[in-house]
Amino acid sequence: MKRIFLFVLTNIAVLALLSVVLFIVQNVFGVHLMQGGTGGLLVFAAIFGFGGSLISLALSKWTAKRMMGVRVIESPQSELERWLVGTVKRLAEQSHLGMPEVGIFDAEEMNAFATGARRNAALVAVSSGLLRNMSRTQVEAVLGHEITHVANGDMVTLALLQGVLNTFVIFLARIIGGIVDRAILRNDRQGSGIGFFLTTMLAQFVLGILASIIVCWYSRRREFRADRGGADLTGTANMIDALQMLKRSQGEPMPQQLQAFGINTGGSDGIMRLFMTHPPLDERIAALKT
Repeated sequence: MKRIFLFVLTNIAVLALLSVVLFIVQNVFGVHLMQGGTGGLLVFAAIFGFGGSLISLALSKWTAKRMMGVRVIESPQSELERWLVGTVKRLAEQSHLGMPEVGIFDAEEMNAFATGARRNAALVAVSSGLLRNMSRTQVEAVLGHEITHVANGDMVTLALLQGVLNTFVIFLARIIGGIVDRAILRNDRQGSGIGFFLTTMLAQFVLGILASIIVCWYSRRREFRADRGGADLTGTANMIDALQMLKRSQGEPMPQQLQAFGINTGGSDGIMRLFMTHPPLDERIAALKT
């Protein structure tokens, strides 16, 4: 529940901060950033909506390394590290990708993730718990899953989807705010009133939740595709074995900002399923068996 709440809150907080800054700039300093009616507003919304998501994408590897404490394997120091790098290289070649960076992060949770702004310059990292508890065929299946994410361009697509949704959240919230401010609260001033600001904030909160549901829906769809890709690369039985092993995983999940990129993030029931970035493992296993 906490991780879902933080996922929604992060997106809403960015949009709320934008609204506060705009309100101060327009009403305190008298600078109007949006000219040209709804066309100008849409351009403005697109710049800010895509700006944040593309910056996050560009910094994704740097952020992941520092948040997760990833140790990139520059020169393998053990037989296990040599096997890990060699396996990633082979899977990347099978998928016609450039060699990703390979890393390990210290965590009891059996998990792995892939991230990066470009298909040929990605990062694939696995947890120490995954390496300790899984067989090599299971680890290989997990790596195949992550390599498929890279090959499908999932990180870029997710960022673009978030950018489109942020654009329309900003645009529609300010349209709604303007209607309420002028038509309902009867504000006849040239600038925006407090009614516009409060209505825009509320609209962004509601629309931000709806946008998060769409992003989570896409994220769940891409997990099924990555599972299928991992099965094609390493064998369906091995992919199923790896997912079954993940059901036994215990410990803290990945940080909120990276959960959409991990292979194992737990599950939720009821309406909170709408905010899951990953389908339940039982559903993923069943999909591979059909």
